[in-house]
Amino acid sequence: MAKNDKCPICGKPAAAEHTPFCSRGCRDRDLLQWLGEGYRLPAGPADPEESSTASRGLDSANDAD
Repeated sequence: MAKNDKCPICGKPAAAEHTPFCSRGCRDRDLLQWLGEGYRLPAGPADPEESSTASRGLDSANDAD
């Protein structure tokens, strides 16, 4: 690990035990961000035709009768 590695949460020097974080607290805060959907990846708009088919559910095949 390089000497200038910093914790992505608080900016303190990273600890080898908790890489890339400085402590268990910062590591747990990062995990909570992922679990609470605090981090998101950008995506394009959903295909409207695909979403309308999916919203009809499993019974859509029976509606055609």
